[in-house]
Amino acid sequence: MAKAAGSGSSSRWSLSGFTALVTGGTRGIGHAVVEELAELGATVYTCSRNEAQLNERLQEWAVKGLQVKGSVCDASSREQRVQLMENVSAAFDGKLNILINNVGTNVRKPTTDYTAEEYARLFSTNLESAYHLCQLAHPLLKASGNGSVVFISSVGGQVHLSTGSIYGATKG
Repeated sequence: MAKAAGSGSSSRWSLSGFTALVTGGTRGIGHAVVEELAELGATVYTCSRNEAQLNERLQEWAVKGLQVKGSVCDASSREQRVQLMENVSAAFDGKLNILINNVGTNVRKPTTDYTAEEYARLFSTNLESAYHLCQLAHPLLKASGNGSVVFISSVGGQVHLSTGSIYGATKG
């Protein structure tokens, strides 16, 4: 269990000794989650399908003194998800405390204009990846003795947004 940090008047929690995987951690909400967890003392692993962006973020975090590792992974690919979890297992000695299923993508256009490929990519990236990563992470989360899974959703999963009904279905 996380413990309250004892430094000064800070009421922030300490995640020292904890490990975390944050998918899609180089931009947006995922980036903020990576930084917050690492600032709280967790050792974080993240992934991105964009290698240049991943390397740039890893360098930024190293300069800040944050313990963040990462690898390239297109979450829509089952094979790459398996490889990601093998990397995480190796990095964290077979144990994982926190899985943050954050990755998501969207195609903004009218629902009737989606191709079968776009539909499949949205579902495989936004929904199937979260389910599959939970399956793959289960042994690591169990081995840690203290595992948590967090799903980053979207208001688009609760109310209609003009960003696409398929996106809403995958993030609900």
